[in-house]
Order: sequence, then structure tokens, then C-alpha cells
Amino acid sequence: METGDAGEKRTESLLVDRVPVRRLAVALTFDDGPDPAYTPEIADILRRNGGRATFFVIGQELERSADIARMLHEEGHELGNHTQTHASLTALTEAERRAELESADRLLEALTGRRPRLFRPPYLAIDAETARTGEAMGYRAVGAANLKAEDWRMPGTAHILEHTRSEVRPGSILIFHDGLGDRSQTVEAVSVLVPELRKQGYELVTVSRLLEMAEQGL
Repeated sequence: METGDAGEKRTESLLVDRVPVRRLAVALTFDDGPDPAYTPEIADILRRNGGRATFFVIGQELERSADIARMLHEEGHELGNHTQTHASLTALTEAERRAELESADRLLEALTGRRPRLFRPPYLAIDAETARTGEAMGYRAVGAANLKAEDWRMPGTAHILEHTRSEVRPGSILIFHDGLGDRSQTVEAVSVLVPELRKQGYELVTVSRLLEMAEQGL
């Protein structure tokens, strides 16, 4: 996502991509799953390194792979709303936007026992109307700091790592994708990045935990 003009910068300001924390902590996030092949691999990497993450799941994918989503929840990861069908919310009416979020919301609540508090708009496409819809439903809209990593287009593991490492600092929210395509490069990049961050002293926490840390002055 380019950020060259003022309009695009205003759009990005509607999404939280960094959180002001003092501790060495970042939030890894994964979009478009759960996927039966790649999501368990990522969960295994996190498990072996003592990390937690936020998975922004698509309702349709959740219906197909509910067992994987349940495993993520049971292992302490956070599940966020990435809409029911991965529709671009800015192209929809107010009623359609609500339907996209509410459908995925119901599935997530049935699986976890509570409503999600975070959503990430597909394609990170957001405008004032979409932001208001999310806020009215009690959601916080989440972006990411490492947009140039572009793991979704399979640019190579080295590219993903380079453009993620450059954005690592306390409070960064980092985006990756675990579904809707070949995510082998993402898995490889995460397998390098996660132990690297842990060796540097970083805690790998959920987005909600990162927000709590900021509220607590940590």
C-alpha cells in the first residue's frame, strides 16, 4: 500500500499500526485463514518459541477449518474479524458492511464464547464510513507497520524479512498472510523472524495485549 498522498495518509490514520509501549513487545498478525496447511505450521513456530499472535480470520474459511481456529484459541492466540467473504468494505453499503462483519462475528463468538474486539478490513481498505461502522459495532480497526513486506504477493523470503525487520520496534503490529494462496514463503520468513525476535528480547503478544500494555503504561 503506497502512502504518497495526503488522502492515503488520512486513510491509514484510521488503522492502528503501532502502539506506544515501553517494553520490547510486538504483535504478529495473520490474515485470510485459517488454512489447513499453513496455519498449523505457523502455530507450531509460535508454540516452540513461546509466542502468541492475532489471526484475522475470514468467516468462510473458519466454517471450513473450525478445528484449526479452535486450536488457535485454545493455545492462547487471538481471533479477529476479517469479514465473512473477504469483501472490500469500502465498496459496500452500510447494511452490507454490517452483514459482512456480523456474519463472521457470530461464528467467532460461537467458537470462542466472546465477541471479537478487533477487525482488519480486507485489503486494508477503509474510509470514514467503514471506520464508523466498525466503531459502532465495538471494533478497533487494525492496520500494520510492515506494509512493504507484501508477503501476499510472494516476493521472496528475503524481501519479506527485509521489509519486516526494518519496521520492528516496541509496539509494532506486523502483518502476514496464512491463507488464500501459497503461503510457503510466509511460513519460511516467520520461521526465521520469530526466534530472531525472541533472541532480541521481544515478547510476541496479541494485538489486544499490546493495547492493554499501552493503557497500563508498560
